[in-house]
Amino acid sequence: MKNFDSDDTIAAISTAAGTSGIGIVRISGKDAFSVADKIFTSKDKIKPSQFDTYTLHYGWIASPQPAGRHRLAADIIDEVLLTVMRAPKSYTREDIVEINCHGGMAALKRVLELVLDSGCRIAEPGEFTRRAFLNGRIDLAQAEAVLDIINAKTERALKISLGQLKGEVSCKIRFIREELLRIFSRMEASIDFPDDEVSPGSPGDLSAGLKKVANELKNILDTSRYGRIIREGVRVAICGRPNVGKSSLLNAILKEERSIVTPIAGTTRDTVEEAVNIQGVAVEIIDTAGILKPRGLIEKEAVRRSHVSIASADVVVLLFDSSRSLGKEDLMLMRKLNKKTVIAALNKTDLKQKIRKDFLNKQFGRLIEISAKKRKNIKLLEEEIISLVFHGRLDIPSDGVLVSDLRHIEALKKTQKFVAEALNSLDNNLSLEFVSQDVKEALYGLDVILGLEFSEELLDKIFSEFCIGK
Repeated sequence: MKNFDSDDTIAAISTAAGTSGIGIVRISGKDAFSVADKIFTSKDKIKPSQFDTYTLHYGWIASPQPAGRHRLAADIIDEVLLTVMRAPKSYTREDIVEINCHGGMAALKRVLELVLDSGCRIAEPGEFTRRAFLNGRIDLAQAEAVLDIINAKTERALKISLGQLKGEVSCKIRFIREELLRIFSRMEASIDFPDDEVSPGSPGDLSAGLKKVANELKNILDTSRYGRIIREGVRVAICGRPNVGKSSLLNAILKEERSIVTPIAGTTRDTVEEAVNIQGVAVEIIDTAGILKPRGLIEKEAVRRSHVSIASADVVVLLFDSSRSLGKEDLMLMRKLNKKTVIAALNKTDLKQKIRKDFLNKQFGRLIEISAKKRKNIKLLEEEIISLVFHGRLDIPSDGVLVSDLRHIEALKKTQKFVAEALNSLDNNLSLEFVSQDVKEALYGLDVILGLEFSEELLDKIFSEFCIGK
């Protein structure tokens, strides 16, 4: 565990590496303005410590000068715009200075080096957001949403993450927590002060309250699978015997010539993976090698990689050449994939048909007929993928809350388990001490989501996934 000293003033480059129009060096902490005073000269000669909050100022970053020495042109590192944000109304609830430099890495690194030499230390990954959490600006669920927004691959994923950052998930969790806390408080008062005749409510009232909580938890968890898929995306493997058109299908979905396509069977000797946005869901499409009986080390490795890709896929598109009769290789693949979620697709429907559709219909129940070469019915196949993954629905609940983070889902499942145990204790007429303990454990699961209960190890794990500048 790293030593995060909240008294330190921290700094980091907050924009992505590479050449760009603008790059930002961010400073946060009690010495942010004094550091800026040392290295920034505004056009009107006013020091940053005198600027009003939320104001932007034009000037130069230059090395600090010894007393009595005037600044030389050679001392100037960059022409910049400097922003000040005074505590507590800032991202970290500390004084913040942001230096908007030119986006070249040489200028950014030189400015950062100067900032560090002037009294800052380099920020750890996610330390700005960690401070925002520790200083009470956001809860832990909202802090995690910051990373989700950065990593969002589609507009739908971005919408979920923005909702979480605004506090929609936290608000729902707090509502459930308040219900549980009310039940817990009444039971604890009755246990601790039996002589005062404090009533926890009838067993029926307690049961009704816990059932209400259980129903709320069930509603959230029932849709969490969809949230995770939208957040993390899905993996779709295209497989089939050689020369059925797997690479052509990949190209058709991507709408570009990504994979090499030839009439020679076995052209693809390695898996090809590409990402595509389908109906707001990030889908990783994997074109697998069609070789089933390897003839050498290279083909053996190609087959191994295909098996790994198929095993890890959420959906497998099993492609058939409808212009040819079913062969042993087709039947072999059908047997191997009997435990996977499979979409059967008939390719080359623009050619004369020879395949037994009745047999395949009986095996799969539904066939998608396409022509990868003519790009016919590709959208229909995409719709089938999404429908299959989402069990026919792709909607966000009416209250806008969709939990997508695995940590939150696991904590909610634990809360659900302890609520069920509390209800079981009530049904079996056990003493209130047993019921109260279960409710207490249920509350803990919700507190962990919000960050009302946390360990340094948990924070280290969460924020280590952030970039340094966030």
